[in-house]
Amino acid sequence: MAALAELMPVAHGVDERIDWSEVEAIWGTRFPTDYVRFMEVYGSGAINETINVLLPAPHADGWPYREGPGLQDETEVAREVWELCRDDADFDLDPASIVAWATTSGADIYCWVTTDGDPDQWPVLICGRHTHPEMQLHPLGMAEFLHRLLGDKAFRQQKISVVMRDEVSFVNWRNRWKAVSRA
Repeated sequence: MAALAELMPVAHGVDERIDWSEVEAIWGTRFPTDYVRFMEVYGSGAINETINVLLPAPHADGWPYREGPGLQDETEVAREVWELCRDDADFDLDPASIVAWATTSGADIYCWVTTDGDPDQWPVLICGRHTHPEMQLHPLGMAEFLHRLLGDKAFRQQKISVVMRDEVSFVNWRNRWKAVSRA
């Protein structure tokens, strides 16, 4: 997370103040430490207006979450996409082990594969729209994956279906919602 914070300013982040025991009860598991920390520092929102990091559960503080379907719905979509594309992948996994944590404006879904009992060991699964291959498994945590995706052009190739600008920014969904509602 420290390396990611050096690359991506925290200025427009908002602590989501998530009740992680409630989230764990909903999902039946803990979440990776870097994701928990990301929610505390940045919260849910958009990186470069391209990658949308999702909330783990609907927010209960009265703010309308209007950034799309959320983690649960995207997890269902990712599992369906896996079922459709699994024959082209060079690895196999149980679709029930897929949990989405982000989407891109290019219709990619970034997920974890939750087969390890330690969430900090969950690799990142890309369910790509126009990536090659469409299904990719990376033995990286969320923060390291994002750091490499944002800071390493060579790594970025075939891991996102849209062009991203080099300057990295983050805007929390609340700040985006406030800007839209004022317009």
